Amino acid sequence: MSVGRRRGLADLACRALQATLPPSLQSWGRAIRCETAEISNDTKALLFALDSVFGLIPRVLASYLLRPFASLIGEGALSSEGLTTMDFHESAARRPRAIGIACATAAVALGLAYMGVAGAPARYLGINLVALAIGMTLLGLVGRVMLAGPRWAGGTIAAMAGALLATALLGDDVDGAVRWVRLGGLSIQPSLILLPLMVVAFARCRDALATAGMIVAAAAMAIQPDRAMAGMLAAGLGVLAVMRPERHLIAALGASVASFAATLVRADTLAAVPYVDQILYSSFDVHAAAGAAVLGGSALLLVPAIVGWRRDPANRDSYAAFGFVWLAGIMAAALGNYPTPIVGYGGSAIIGYALSLLALPKLTGAGVGVDAQAAGEAETTPLDRHLLVGAA
Repeated sequence: MSVGRRRGLADLACRALQATLPPSLQSWGRAIRCETAEISNDTKALLFALDSVFGLIPRVLASYLLRPFASLIGEGALSSEGLTTMDFHESAARRPRAIGIACATAAVALGLAYMGVAGAPARYLGINLVALAIGMTLLGLVGRVMLAGPRWAGGTIAAMAGALLATALLGDDVDGAVRWVRLGGLSIQPSLILLPLMVVAFARCRDALATAGMIVAAAAMAIQPDRAMAGMLAAGLGVLAVMRPERHLIAALGASVASFAATLVRADTLAAVPYVDQILYSSFDVHAAAGAAVLGGSALLLVPAIVGWRRDPANRDSYAAFGFVWLAGIMAAALGNYPTPIVGYGGSAIIGYALSLLALPKLTGAGVGVDAQAAGEAETTPLDRHLLVGAA
């Protein structure tokens, strides 16, 4: 390659990079062009330009992908200061919802990889993709609605509990289990959509109405019966009761333990469904890489809780509830014929995971500026005001 062509390619790479950069990174593009022009050796200039392009690609993609969810993860994450004066990964680590969005997307992708290798029908892959799109859309839309106030949080939890009880009484009966409702030719499991959100929300709103809602939800899980979801409820409330043994929490925990005990007494005769149940084991029969994808995707579901626990001590209740709920779901899938969350076929868990992110704080308090920390404290004291709409 001629010397002049190398210089031309270096300049072209710089121009292409600057054309794709979002406004928050335009100053970086100009700096790279100036630095490239100052390098006298054309080969070194080309290598520097290419290295800069590949180094900025992750930030560019992250900026565009997260922009629709700016209201959820904090406007500062996408601002010029947020991406030019601090490392992007450090900035993202302060936003548990952003981490949750990334983990959900990656887990679904790993699940699609497993199902593709295992020979699942293309329809299954499409349904999971649509569920991810629905979950992220709901997360974005609900995060932008500012109508519901914190005082409605208890009523929202109670309304969701009513939906679970209605499912137990009026839903589709499959071999004695009434856990699903038919919607547009598809079966959805409302408990997987609503219960994780309810438990994490209860960590931040434990009034009498919310407690009544949790007790009704426990009764619904016993009536259905659903051992996995009853276990998720008991696990989430159990860790909250250990961290903060309050009267309302103890009452809700007692109901959830009784519900779980009731599901243990009644036999669960549902057979394993391919690509849904027992895939933590069966995926390794397909290929070691498929098994690793399923295990890796399952582990990703816990990352927001782990990061939030370490970085945001003031809101550890919420992160503990989030982590234990989804850990219980994974354990249930490992021990019985229950859906494997996110990585297996089924859209309910995908939507439920996205909605449960609503109950996490937008911004952690660790390592942020005074203004950002004050804003984080202001919004993490009561339940997120957008929660009411999430129950619709």
